[in-house]
Amino acid sequence: MKLTRRDLLALGTGSFAMASLSALPAFASLADDAIAALTSGAELGEGAISLTAPEIAENGNTVPIGVDAPGAVEVTLYADGNPTPNVATFKFGPLSASRSASTRIRLASTQNVIAVAKMEDGSFQMAKANVKVTIGGCGG
Repeated sequence: MKLTRRDLLALGTGSFAMASLSALPAFASLADDAIAALTSGAELGEGAISLTAPEIAENGNTVPIGVDAPGAVEVTLYADGNPTPNVATFKFGPLSASRSASTRIRLASTQNVIAVAKMEDGSFQMAKANVKVTIGGCGG
């Protein structure tokens, strides 16, 4: 079989498209890997902390996020659709009156924002919110 330039171009374009599509779910895997590294594989409970995020963010450059985690010593925020999923970490000392924090984060596209809190007893709690982004903030 003789390979023409047209065939080579079609093959290259198809290969590029497949390689691009296969990288999309990798960001969620990065967030899962980062959470597993933080918790050392421990089970994540739900319901002890609350995450406040807008349902729709018109601009992904400044998405307000708040977390309330009574009894937590550390809270880490992850965005599972960002190239770098760990977006913020808050540490609370023993004299912290309010174990809550708020910030603005940058989101590339519509995705889940996940808060993982390490509690005083060493257990981990999680809260998740899906944020729909109309204009991405990470290069798109």
